[in-house]
Amino acid sequence: MNRRMQLKALIGQEKRAANLFVTILLSIIFLTDWVVIRFFGDGLGIVMLLPYLFLFLLIPIAVNQTKKQNPRLIKYTFFLTYLIVSFVTELVVFWGSTDYSGAGNVAELFFILFSPIFINKRYYQIVTLGILMKYFLVGMLLKTTVVLLPIALMLVFTLVAFIILNRFVGYIDAMNDTYLEQFEGVVKGIVSTLELKDPYTRGHSERVAEYSVILAESLNIYGRDDLKLISYACLLHDVGKVHTPDSILTKPIKLTEEEYEIVKKHPIVGANAIKNIEGMELCLDIVLYHHERWDGNGYPEGLKETQIPLTARIAAIADAFDAMTSHRSYRGAMTAEEAHDLIVHGRGTQFDPALVDHFTMVFPNWLIIANRKSGENVDLYHVAATTN
Repeated sequence: MNRRMQLKALIGQEKRAANLFVTILLSIIFLTDWVVIRFFGDGLGIVMLLPYLFLFLLIPIAVNQTKKQNPRLIKYTFFLTYLIVSFVTELVVFWGSTDYSGAGNVAELFFILFSPIFINKRYYQIVTLGILMKYFLVGMLLKTTVVLLPIALMLVFTLVAFIILNRFVGYIDAMNDTYLEQFEGVVKGIVSTLELKDPYTRGHSERVAEYSVILAESLNIYGRDDLKLISYACLLHDVGKVHTPDSILTKPIKLTEEEYEIVKKHPIVGANAIKNIEGMELCLDIVLYHHERWDGNGYPEGLKETQIPLTARIAAIADAFDAMTSHRSYRGAMTAEEAHDLIVHGRGTQFDPALVDHFTMVFPNWLIIANRKSGENVDLYHVAATTN
């Protein structure tokens, strides 16, 4: 899936959140420094400022991560550094003393209350569990119950942050679901229009989408929304055929070299047709590259191996399998088992070898779809070059 534009937007949001995070955190530290030095400047207070000194030293690292387009690590770096240094400092300062006070309460409250702004449940969990664990361990090692007060305080603000975070996540999920519903409507409208030109397209595209989602899901790297977008992209993978003459699409015999060259343009035509439609840029990889081959002998760009986007490699296997198991006016459909053997035979030449391994694992699920199709007794036509 072409997620470059989406990733760029996410990185931009993360940069803004990280910049705000660092700015407010350092401002709080500056004020804390002033208060501690002003009222507790007897040496003890200055020692307790060590965690903040380390955070100031992290500024060049934060700048570097931002330049590398990797701002997501900034919040973890600042928090974990603070947590470790403050834990060690408090143990050193208050060891053997009965006068323990959680000197870092202000900064810790900031970390907890600011965590929802990143809309990242993992970060929220690390922050809350990390701070609570720190006080628990300090209480155990210093043998004091004074830590119960900051623990209770942190629990209250943890609950507040949890409510805020869930409101943010719920709002974003609702917007995302609405977007996907609208996107699905647009995709189905385009496919329905294409079906008027080529009756084979709808059934073929829907099956390719089903096969691809099953295969992609087996990789355990895609979320629910990613799988939906893969499905939509597969529904559109042959949209470029709208520009292919009917005489070629419905030709009952094998295509000539000249006709095949026309057919080979449909990925580029399809990509050009949808690239300027808002949201459709997420489908470009599958539309443009689903006829590329692992050995570099595919089209339209002759990409090879991992130069081909992963989702396009997934769709390539699904597209070839459905083409082989579908009826043509010039030949009957292969059995699913025959198509399976040809896919395996193309391992490392036409298809990504790792994906072929996953294909063999999910083949029983594909077989259900293939058998359902054969039971429909559909005799539709498709271009002869589909499996080339």
